[in-house]
Amino acid sequence: MSDTLPVSHGHDASALSHIAASVAARSPFDGAAHLRLTVAGRQVGWLPRAHAQILRTQDAVPAMLGEPHDGSVALLPRCADFATRSEALAGLARWLAGAGHVRGWRDELFAVTPALDAPAFATIERAAARFLGLLTFASHMNGIIAGERALWISRRSAAKAVDPGMWDNLVAGGMPHGSDPLATLVRECDEESGIPPALAQCAEAHGVIEVLREIPEGVQWEAVYAYDLLLPPDFVPHNRDGEVAEHRRIEPDALLAIMADGAMTVDATLVTLDALNRRGWSAPGAPRA
Repeated sequence: MSDTLPVSHGHDASALSHIAASVAARSPFDGAAHLRLTVAGRQVGWLPRAHAQILRTQDAVPAMLGEPHDGSVALLPRCADFATRSEALAGLARWLAGAGHVRGWRDELFAVTPALDAPAFATIERAAARFLGLLTFASHMNGIIAGERALWISRRSAAKAVDPGMWDNLVAGGMPHGSDPLATLVRECDEESGIPPALAQCAEAHGVIEVLREIPEGVQWEAVYAYDLLLPPDFVPHNRDGEVAEHRRIEPDALLAIMADGAMTVDATLVTLDALNRRGWSAPGAPRA
C-alpha cells in the first residue's frame, strides 16, 4: 500500500497537515527526469537522466546501459546471467565510490529485482543502489509501550551516511539480498535496540508503504515493511551497533510535533503515522484507544 496524506494551507492547519506538508516538501519526484531502468524487460529502478549520462561516459564497465526507448533503458543488456551482472555491478560500485559519486560504503549486497518475491537479476553494493534508483526493501518497527499511550523512537547517529541525526522508528533497517522482512527486523531489533529475538519475533506486520522520492544520492524507491511490537513497560532499549545516537520514550503529541518539524525521516514518519492512526492517537490530545 502507498500512504498519501492531504495537505492543508490554511492558517489553522492541524499537526497532520503540517506533517503532510513536510513529507511532500521532502518527497519530490519528476518522472520526466528519470528513465525506467530495466533488466530482461522488467523495471528494477528509476535512473536519473543525469546519472545515466555519468554511466555512459565512465569506462570502468563497458556497455552499462542500452539505448533509451520510450522512457526506459536496459541495464547491462549484454549480460545474460546473475553472476556476470553482479560482477559488472561490483566493478561499477567501486568506480562510483572512487569517483565520489556514492558514499557510505556498507559491504552489504542489495538485490537488483523488480519485486521482493521475484528472483534477483543481480546484486550490488548497497551504497550504489540509490545512485541507480533501484527498488530496495526495508523493515521498520514502531516500539509501542504496552498499556501506555507512548512509544520508543531512536535518533540516527551523526555518522550515518543517510539522514544523520534525524529521528527514526525504534528499529529500521535495509533488507539485504537473501533476507526477508521478518528476518531483517529480528536482526535489526537486536543490533539497534537490544530487543531479544524471542520478543522481536512477536512483532505484528501491518503492510507495506511505498516511498518514491528524489534524494541527493539519486532516488529512494523503497518498499517499507511496517511492524508494531508491544514492549514491556520496564523495557529500555540499548544500541549495540553504534548506528543509534539515543532512544527516547515519547507520547504521541510530542511525536507529532517532531514529525511536523520535519525532524523525522520521511519513511519513519509514514510508518509512525500508520501506527498512530490505527490506535486513534494521530490527533493532538486524543485519548487512549
